[in-house]
Amino acid sequence: MSGLLNALVIVAAVALVIVRQFRAGRIDADRRWWVLPGILAVTALRDPDLLDARHPTTSALLLGTELIVGLAIGAAWARTTRVWVEADGSVWGQSTGASAAVWLAGIALRLGLFGLGILAGLHQHSSALMLGLAATLPVRSGLLVLRARSLHGPAPAQVAAYGDRVPRSALKERV
Repeated sequence: MSGLLNALVIVAAVALVIVRQFRAGRIDADRRWWVLPGILAVTALRDPDLLDARHPTTSALLLGTELIVGLAIGAAWARTTRVWVEADGSVWGQSTGASAAVWLAGIALRLGLFGLGILAGLHQHSSALMLGLAATLPVRSGLLVLRARSLHGPAPAQVAAYGDRVPRSALKERV
């Protein structure tokens, strides 16, 4: 994928995520929260220039640092998200001003990493940024789901399923 197309994908993903998270929304474990991070990760990992061929060790270290920053930003973003329970029992969340500060700190850290890469003479692509964002989103979603579950108390030991109380025949059924 070209650098311009990667940049457009990153800007669109960030805009989508930020707009959605600064509006109040229901926290639901059943949603397909993994789709956007999955697309970003696959797109980033398909880039043959993810690591600089002339400086593979240094670029791998920088990429690893980018992933650690992404994980930390996801955790901090989840921590700064306001979570509450509505009267109907549903759990809702909304990013706060502190969440915006986390985003700005993340951008500053990523710019710093990019600057370090330039000083080290690395040829960098936007794929590392995409991979970092792909690490941020599931961490945030997972931690929010954990927080939402903690507001409801412990889960019942065993939940009845459909057909649990129906007597079963001792004979094997044939199809």
